[in-house]
Amino acid sequence: MSGVKHSVTLNFSDGESRRIEVAEDENILDVALDQEVPLLYQCRSGSCAACQAKLVEGSAEMRRDVAASLLKSEQQEGQRLICITTPQSDCTLELDYDSTAGSNQPVRANAFIDAIEWVSRDVVKLSMELADGDWIDFIPGQFIQVKVPGTEQFRSYSFASTPADLPKIELLIRVLEDGVMSSYLRDRARVDDVLEIEGAFGSFFLRDGVKAPHIMIAGGTGLAPMMSMLDVIRVRSGKKPNILLSFGCVDRDGLFYVEELDLRQQWMPTLQNRISVDKGEAEEGILVGNPVSSLASDAIDENAVAYLCGPPGMIEAAQSFLLDAGLKPENIHAEKFVPSE
Repeated sequence: MSGVKHSVTLNFSDGESRRIEVAEDENILDVALDQEVPLLYQCRSGSCAACQAKLVEGSAEMRRDVAASLLKSEQQEGQRLICITTPQSDCTLELDYDSTAGSNQPVRANAFIDAIEWVSRDVVKLSMELADGDWIDFIPGQFIQVKVPGTEQFRSYSFASTPADLPKIELLIRVLEDGVMSSYLRDRARVDDVLEIEGAFGSFFLRDGVKAPHIMIAGGTGLAPMMSMLDVIRVRSGKKPNILLSFGCVDRDGLFYVEELDLRQQWMPTLQNRISVDKGEAEEGILVGNPVSSLASDAIDENAVAYLCGPPGMIEAAQSFLLDAGLKPENIHAEKFVPSE
């Protein structure tokens, strides 16, 4: 590897820019953090996509010996994970968040379990409360890492609650047949257990001051960040944006939060829900299909801002659908949800 340095410009969405010098054997994120550039990140290994940026000028490539979480189509469009990206020339990257978003650095805290509620066949709502003296700031859409008791392993979960709910925190967790967190929740977790958590992380979050229509597409527990966003929008002063939420699960036994979404639709006249299941029969308020196909008959505003959270296949299908509908790529924000064992 070469130690030749290149000028790397990082442009934030609020017009702020930072320029750093990065060698060809250094990754952009590490150098930027060393120089106190307020970037969002989490894993620092290419597996989470929290540090995603778009290459708009010059040459910068991701390491090929790392299994990156970006889709091939995203890489072809210039997306890069800067924790595993090195510059090959002077280059410019755009970040889809403003220069203040990364000012709150992740912290570690302790939280007590308040309740463990099964909301469907394989989804648990985990309610926690931060220990006295501990605090975690977050923006709706972001996630925390939870250490599995009795192990050194962490699992990532999006906030389903809002910053105003703190010190209370709610998470929606899919319980798998095998896996360290799933086994803990199913067999050993008890009220008042103490969990070690860290955060907040992620560049997927509700953008402030956006008056354009909102489209939210969620699969499974990808609904969690959407609940946080909806509840923040609901209590904000002023006119609410039109919101189209499409949420789906595999079947009726796996479906959850139908009543909670119905309530929010009653509270928010600008909210329209599309709830679906892949398998089964249609019933009142529930379509047969997936979160993307359920939007086929809706008129999509090309000026809308979209939030997507779910498995990679759903994300890719939703992105294609929205781009075909005329949305700009920079107005589509996505969080790929890949369950861990």
